[in-house]
Amino acid sequence: MTTEELHTEPRIRVGSGWISGLVLANLGLYMAFLTPIQVLLAEQIDAIDPSGKELALGWATGVGALVAVVANPLAGTLSDRTGGRFGRRHPWILGGAAAGAAGLAVTSVQTTIVGVTLGWCLAQLGLNAMLAGANAVVPDQVPVEQRAAVSGWIGIPQTLGLVVGAVLVTMVVTGTTAGYLLLAVLVVLSALPFVLLTRDPRVTREAREGAGRTRAVRLADFWVSPRAYPDFGWAWLTRFLVMLGNAIGTLYLLYFLKDAVHYAHPDEGVLILTLLYTAGVVVTAVAGGVVSDRWGRRKALVSVSSVVMAAASLLLTFWHTWPVAMAAALLLGLGFGAYIAVDQALITQVLPSAVDRAKDLGVINIANSAPQVLGPALAAPIVAYAGGYAGLYLTSTLVTVAGGLLVWRIRSVP
Repeated sequence: MTTEELHTEPRIRVGSGWISGLVLANLGLYMAFLTPIQVLLAEQIDAIDPSGKELALGWATGVGALVAVVANPLAGTLSDRTGGRFGRRHPWILGGAAAGAAGLAVTSVQTTIVGVTLGWCLAQLGLNAMLAGANAVVPDQVPVEQRAAVSGWIGIPQTLGLVVGAVLVTMVVTGTTAGYLLLAVLVVLSALPFVLLTRDPRVTREAREGAGRTRAVRLADFWVSPRAYPDFGWAWLTRFLVMLGNAIGTLYLLYFLKDAVHYAHPDEGVLILTLLYTAGVVVTAVAGGVVSDRWGRRKALVSVSSVVMAAASLLLTFWHTWPVAMAAALLLGLGFGAYIAVDQALITQVLPSAVDRAKDLGVINIANSAPQVLGPALAAPIVAYAGGYAGLYLTSTLVTVAGGLLVWRIRSVP
């Protein structure tokens, strides 16, 4: 890849094989990301400390998310500066998968809350390196007029990964240790087809030197001024708020079913709700992306889908029943499917520099990870002291609506 190619948006549409390989890699990635948070970590911590499980789960997921906040942009920066015949992104996708698998294996054998937390942090370190590479290949190789559709396809594994993962760790294997180890194997296997069968253009040394990307990484490199790049700043804030609302509303799902809905088998209940949620995502993710690509507009669809997600949380504010929980899960999936496809495409259009795509997407990913840190800090006291689960879901509603409205502050994307 020459200096000119490095600064030019891609023009050749990617094919179904390329998309399928990236979808498979993301499926393994999100199985490894989400299944522990929703099932394995919750069960493991419940077995270690049943009386303090809510606080312990919040600490484990929160500290892990804090690692993600640092790891993703750092891996993205290093990916942008990676040379060699294997390309910029492939080494980080496969290497991150291997490191994430090692972290899952370490977590599987822990018998203390501290041990679980440290193991999960190692897993987050590797998985976020994989995510940095996987995210960057889209603006690297997908033209703007195809990005929302491709982002829709990639958005499906973000929910399908949890469904497949939950089925595997609850019905195919038994015990948390076997569940973690199975996910560790699958995350590596899922990355191999994309890494081995697709091209990753090598950036020449001249191009990297011309862009000033061969020097050592500095802390200042991670700062993207919202004054200089206001649309990037607003895109970051809107993503942060929507994901914060999502984090607040989903962190205690297992405990919500157990303690508020009084569902007889909360583990199975989580799986059923996840299936409904995934069905909603599948319906709207690709369709929403295609509509956005053809219409040429992003903000209206981002705003509408955010309101739909907020409506799901509002239902759970007032009704703690199993039928309402199922309806809310489906509604949340319908909103999130369209949101993640269109908002991701919007974000790729406000990146400050083509040279630093992976780093800038890593900064955006802080808006995905930071809510996992702040979410438990907000959710635990709300459940304990500010209205219980009704207060929790009302907070989720208000935060999500705010994110959907602030997207209109972005000026450069219709």
